[in-house]
Amino acid sequence: MDVTVEDSFVDILASGADAGIRYEERLEQDMIAIPIGPATQRVLTAAAPSYLSAKGRPQHPSELLEHACLRLRFAGGAPAMWEFERNGEVIRLDPPGPLLVQPGSACDLLVETALSGLGIVCLFEDWLAPHIHSGALEVVLDDWAAPFSGPMLYYSGRRQLPPPLRAFIDFIRSHQSSAQ
Repeated sequence: MDVTVEDSFVDILASGADAGIRYEERLEQDMIAIPIGPATQRVLTAAAPSYLSAKGRPQHPSELLEHACLRLRFAGGAPAMWEFERNGEVIRLDPPGPLLVQPGSACDLLVETALSGLGIVCLFEDWLAPHIHSGALEVVLDDWAAPFSGPMLYYSGRRQLPPPLRAFIDFIRSHQSSAQ
């Protein structure tokens, strides 16, 4: 198996790839998709207690515009927007930040910076969970962190599946049924 990681949207058919991984809302309609990971996820905002004591705890997403936000940026240079949802209201922000990093291992840098009390981080709940459970980070705006569907492996139903992809799909499905 040959894996390529891109943070931009790639047309898997045009690129010659057999499959890709995306979230459900980003899937093309003519693709077959199967869950590959948690059924639902959330993105949380969190900060160290020392940061919140010094700078205050935001009560509404718009208040993040007055905080040091530790952010991801895509390979093309555009920062990832922060999105919040509650009771059907959706807010997208491009908050200020002293630190922008590309996804991947640099996410650890965002977490470490937040743990040091230097700002508010916005990442997948699973990445932040150990630090939240230990009390090193506190969730802010939890009621604005709406769950969304987890990642999906997708592929075209218009062509024959290569044997390695078929084996991978079978492996995923067998793992999912044994986990239930």
